[in-house]
Amino acid sequence: MKAQALVITGYGINCERETAHAFELAGATSQIIHLNDLIEMPEKLDAAHILAIPGGFSFGDDIASGRILANRLRYKLGAALNEFVEAKKLAIGICNGFQVMVKMGLLPHFDQSMQQEVTLTHNDSSRFEDRWVHLAIDPTSKCIWTCGVEVMEAPVRHGEGKLIARDNEVLRRLQSQGQIVMRYAHDNGNTASGKYPVNPNGSVDDIAGICDPGGRIFGLMPHPEAFLYGYNHPTWTRQPLIQEGAGLKLFKNAVAFAEEKLVFKS
Repeated sequence: MKAQALVITGYGINCERETAHAFELAGATSQIIHLNDLIEMPEKLDAAHILAIPGGFSFGDDIASGRILANRLRYKLGAALNEFVEAKKLAIGICNGFQVMVKMGLLPHFDQSMQQEVTLTHNDSSRFEDRWVHLAIDPTSKCIWTCGVEVMEAPVRHGEGKLIARDNEVLRRLQSQGQIVMRYAHDNGNTASGKYPVNPNGSVDDIAGICDPGGRIFGLMPHPEAFLYGYNHPTWTRQPLIQEGAGLKLFKNAVAFAEEKLVFKS
């Protein structure tokens, strides 16, 4: 039996097909489901092992990026999502999905609390950033999705990707609990230290992605689903061709974990 991935679509989400394809390449079965259908049929979450909130511009990013979708999920599917998380299933939010997760309190999820502790706000450059970035994976991170990955590349494409914490204590807790998964870095693996455009948005501590305390819920601004094949990379014609893009490893990790820990218990 394969792991089952549920990928949300609707209202401006535009990376659902790439995300579903990534799970299928990783060995799972995936279903793309419209937000309204999931609200009408929350039992779909019971059958799923992995939930994905893809990138895009949900609800036109009105008010703030991800805010409206975050409210819809929290107030229309809150009970079902709590059950999903309590069952120790996996979830990923990519770009706009990451913005959704932090604004509904699904990340960083301190003490199982759905309280917003961080946000993703306007880039320091005051412009939409569309570029490939280098990422250094924190070796102390508990994230299941990045297990065995030390560095990788992926594209970013966002106008509100600057992560800031509510206060210094929140940042300290993210650091000490191994919840900072990846940081923007130079091509030699050294973190950006805030340098633009290595850090494309000005995120505090160069943070590009965080996870929950258990490492199962993961949010990141870069797009791993956009680097599934070697020829997705902009320099693929000038380098020896690799068959597998670095982003696919994240999905393979999640599917392998789900099949080992969740599939035969569901």
